[in-house]
Parts: sequence; structure tokens; C-alpha cells
Amino acid sequence: MEDFYVSKPTYEHPPDWIPPEQRSSNNDYNNDINQFLPRSVKIRRMKKNDVLGFNIRGGKEHHCGLYISKVMLNTDAHRLGLREGDQVLRINDTSFENIDHAEAVNILKSNKELQLTVRYFPYEYAALAVNTPELPEP
Repeated sequence: MEDFYVSKPTYEHPPDWIPPEQRSSNNDYNNDINQFLPRSVKIRRMKKNDVLGFNIRGGKEHHCGLYISKVMLNTDAHRLGLREGDQVLRINDTSFENIDHAEAVNILKSNKELQLTVRYFPYEYAALAVNTPELPEP
């Protein structure tokens, strides 16, 4: 049996109490769940070896999903709103929820058109970032 360890993220103290009527305009009380809903992003490249503009981390061998770990500024990925902590749920017709990292990289490299379904999920990503090395852009 393979041993693996996951460390818990550091404890975050709750924000100072703010009256409910003032919370909607306060960044510490952002309760807009829409930021966590899945969204679709389409990236088109002229050639398969053109940069994607982002790095990924994780995979089945790390017992977790695949996450965007870095987005390069001034790329299509950046302009389309991809961000660190986005979980890649699907690319084209392939589910990325239980896929090896190498297989994911192969899919990313072999397509000029990528229809990504992602969701912002920083909680699992934060634990993953502590326990796995970042790999270079696919």
C-alpha cells in the first residue's frame, strides 16, 4: 500500500463581524457562489505546439483532480479568465476528474482547439500545492 500524506491548510480566522446589510459590499464577506460554478472556456491555437498559457498540477497518481497552477499574463488563457485554483473538469469530450497527469498533458498537446470546463475550487488546490511539485507548461 502506498503511503501519502496531506497537510491541512493553515487556519484562517473568520473576518471581523460586519452587520448583514453591509456584507454585500465587503470583500471579506463575498458569498457569491457563482464564482464556484463550472464555466466553459475555448482556446484555439494555430499550431499544436503554440503555448497554452497555463500550467497544470495534480492527477490521479496524486489522488486528486487536475488544477491550473499558473496562468501566464497576456495569453488567451489569461484573457479568457483562467486562474490558479481552477479545477479542470473536462477538455473536449474527455473527463479530467480521474485522469493521470501524463494523459492530460498528451490531450492538451495534441489538440489545436480545446473546449475546457473548469470550476474555481481553491480549497483542494491549496492542499495539492503544498504536496506536489509544479510541472512546466504542457
